[in-house]
Amino acid sequence: MPDSSTSDRGHLAGALLAGVVTAVVGFSSSFALVLTGLTAQGATTGQAASGLLVLCLAMALGIAVLALRHRMPITLAWSTPGAALLAGAGASGAVWSAAIGTFLLVAALTALTGWWPWLARTLGAIPLSVANAMLAGVLLPICVTAFTTLGRTPRYAAPILLTWLLGYAFARRWAVPLALVAALVVVGLTLDGTPSAAALVPRLTWTAPTLDLRLLLGLGIPLFLVNIASQYAPGVAVMKTYGYTVPWRPTMLVTAGVSALGAPAGGFAVNLAAISAALAASPEAHPDPRRRWVAAVSAAGGYVVLGLLSAAAAFVLTHSPPGLVITVAALALLGPLGSALERCLAEPEDREAAVVALVATASGLSLFGVGAAFWGLVCGLLVRTLLRTVRARRRPI
Repeated sequence: MPDSSTSDRGHLAGALLAGVVTAVVGFSSSFALVLTGLTAQGATTGQAASGLLVLCLAMALGIAVLALRHRMPITLAWSTPGAALLAGAGASGAVWSAAIGTFLLVAALTALTGWWPWLARTLGAIPLSVANAMLAGVLLPICVTAFTTLGRTPRYAAPILLTWLLGYAFARRWAVPLALVAALVVVGLTLDGTPSAAALVPRLTWTAPTLDLRLLLGLGIPLFLVNIASQYAPGVAVMKTYGYTVPWRPTMLVTAGVSALGAPAGGFAVNLAAISAALAASPEAHPDPRRRWVAAVSAAGGYVVLGLLSAAAAFVLTHSPPGLVITVAALALLGPLGSALERCLAEPEDREAAVVALVATASGLSLFGVGAAFWGLVCGLLVRTLLRTVRARRRPI
């Protein structure tokens, strides 16, 4: 029978491995979407790689601070739906410095939400049906790319989709990483260039922010709301299922702080982890809930290492067939899309408003230089208010 010290070492090794898995799954599922989103906002390849690097470093710093301070397996992540919003809201002539200003606005709004409870209550007053419909409208165009790529280049996309399907059936946690491996194999066979050693060295590239009111309104506010809806709210719920109460104010302030530090280098936002949070907080990480914080610290170290691959990731995305690597991110978003659709259609009385918000957001509508996510939210709220008012007046007294 093994002694307690051997058992403790085994549990510690399991926690360290859980942290590594958390980082690998979080990074591999959507790094291509992050790079695509940053490029769509006007970043050069080098600036997009800088954004990916600084996001990894900022997540590592925030996780270390929160996990060590509160002795809880609190993990952070970039918002994959937020990256999808950046990719979908990109337009010709996008100015990178204005995007940096928008990232700083998101960090400021996150800090204010942590400081002022009334702002959190105001956000809570936004109907979940409309908020999730906007989120679904953001995700839908990206998810569609998995199948448009299949139609355009079936011999390249089919192996990726098949790998993901088999992985999802037999090892769901590893479905997206396995699809990424398949994508990298295909890319390796089709790569149209060989990188120099200098091109693979990760670098931080700083850009002074500028302010564009239309971008702040059309991208900044929807990005903030998407982060709240897709990261913080479900992240708190996931942690609660494993017996942890997330310290709301410290978490919001830490994520806002590291986001603000990373914004000038291209980091669009660091948030509380949602889907990947379970990997470090579950009993599989460690049987003792008081020791699972080790998995979070391990994840922080994993993100630092993965951040060193940012330049190589940018090179692969730039030199691979169009849409090939982003297909992996599209597959990773199918789960969040399904959840958003379920939540936005759950309330029968709000379904019309939710559908309007979803369609308006997915349409790419742009008015007065303001993007579709904002107008989708506005349209959904207007329809919901009008229909509820009319129904209330028709009810017999």
